[in-house]
Parts: sequence; C-alpha cells; structure tokens
Amino acid sequence: MAGLTQQQAAALLDVTQAYLSMLERGERPVSDAVAVRAAMHLPVEPTALPFSGERPEHFEDALGALGYPGFAYLRDGKRMNPAELLLLALDTEDLPARAVEGLPWLPLAFPNLDWEWLLHEAKVRNRQNRLGFVLELSLQAARRLTKWEQVEGLEDVLGELFMSRLAEEDTLCEASMTQVERSWQRSHRPETAVRWNLLTHLRLDHLSHVLP
Repeated sequence: MAGLTQQQAAALLDVTQAYLSMLERGERPVSDAVAVRAAMHLPVEPTALPFSGERPEHFEDALGALGYPGFAYLRDGKRMNPAELLLLALDTEDLPARAVEGLPWLPLAFPNLDWEWLLHEAKVRNRQNRLGFVLELSLQAARRLTKWEQVEGLEDVLGELFMSRLAEEDTLCEASMTQVERSWQRSHRPETAVRWNLLTHLRLDHLSHVLP
C-alpha cells in the first residue's frame, strides 16, 4: 500500500494489522473513518474520497486543493470528492463568479465521477438544469481538446439529464441577481443557457483555466 509495509499502513490508518489484511482481501467494508484517514495519509484518488456532507467554507479553496489551475495557489487545502464538490457548488444560491468558472473543469479533470450519485442528487435538489449547463460546457471543452472518450461519456450523461430538465427559470448560482440584470441576461444569454433555462452569459471562451 503506497510503498508502506502492512504494519506501517495499519498504524497510519489506526487499525490493527489483522483488520487491514481483511480490508485488503475484501472481507470487511471500509468505514468512512478509515477512508478519511486513508485520504489524509495515502495517495488516494479524489474520486475515491468519501462524501462528507460538509459544504466547504470557500469553494475556491476546495477547487484549488483538487488542482484547478485558476486557484493553483490554494493547492494545500483539504481535498474533497469532486462529485460532491460539484453538487454542493451547484446547490449554492450565490457563488463567486471565479468559482463558477471552475466547475466545468471538474468533469474534465475527473471523468470517472460517481455519475449515478451525482445525477440522482441533482434531481433530488432540482439542480439538474444547472448541472446540465455546466456539463455541456465541459462537453464543448472536451470536443475542442479532442478528448473523445470524455466526449462520449458526457454525451451519455447529458442525454439522461436533458430528459429531466425543469421548466422553471433559474440562475447559475446567482440568486441575488436583480430584475434588471435578469432581463439583460434573458436577452443576451447563449443558446446553451436557453436550452437549460438558465440566466447566465457564461460561455466556453470565458473559461480561461479550462482550456489551455
């Protein structure tokens, strides 16, 4: 395990060597407590991190900790599962614009997100329009970057989301938008935003840290 002896790994995870051996053989489930300690001490992929249910105080810190180039100076923060980070960000009424611009980077950086969980939770919270819009920006970026495997995966996810679009108009994490601003956005938003019934002018070309 990560170049450690079983005894060393057990000590880091605060479990007995016998229990660790059973975990490695699949004879015992990994508890959330052990998973969190593993994430702290071992090179675990972010998509394998347990869902904490805790909303980050600053989404910029959470994006930086996962490696988002726009917040590279915040790489030393606490990592969280990128699927949960994306969901919690989209479920925030008002999110800083720079953090919103980083959201389409997540599906590109972590194509093996827990899609089943993410889609289910987005629908439960009525955030499928916000998620669909963000994923469509990710899809546009994947096409421009010729990441065809990711293109195919995102197309499949968007096909499912498209069937559950909400009729109610929404913003992209900017609930405090004034009526004057809403009227302007309604007249100037791109076709992608119209398709997902969102009031936002965000376009792929605005995402300087998503495209190299």
